[in-house]
Amino acid sequence: MATPRTRKTESPARSEQLDTRVLENLVGYNARRGWLAISTVFAERMAAYGLKQVDFSVLSLLAHNPGATSRQLCATLDILPPNLVSLVAAMDGRGLIERRPHPHDGRAVGLHLTAAGRKLVREAEEAVVQLELDASARLSARERETLIGLLQKLYR
Repeated sequence: MATPRTRKTESPARSEQLDTRVLENLVGYNARRGWLAISTVFAERMAAYGLKQVDFSVLSLLAHNPGATSRQLCATLDILPPNLVSLVAAMDGRGLIERRPHPHDGRAVGLHLTAAGRKLVREAEEAVVQLELDASARLSARERETLIGLLQKLYR
């Protein structure tokens, strides 16, 4: 008769610590870990405004680029047009944006913030600046600036 297998157990602290040496030398892994740290704080604080990261990005772009087209937003944020269509419809439904004919392209429609949209994005931008400072508090101002510059080098 076979003897029952006994399971060798390690202490919880040791068993939870995996060898991540390879991963920790990968840009993608580290970028994702940094993003997770910030996105968690973002989700918590932006819930009060009813905004996800992409919603905030679209509203911020429209605040600083009134009349931007859907095509411009898709190109800037690297999102697919069908995804933007539903997002714009939801923002329109919330009374945050409005569509107007584009002044130079009769086929295009410019997107503009309403008064409610401008108020919301102003408050949300202040909150996002603070939450990013809080989430990256372990970095000096110079380190933060360097990190942003290096990340931008990857996608520009």
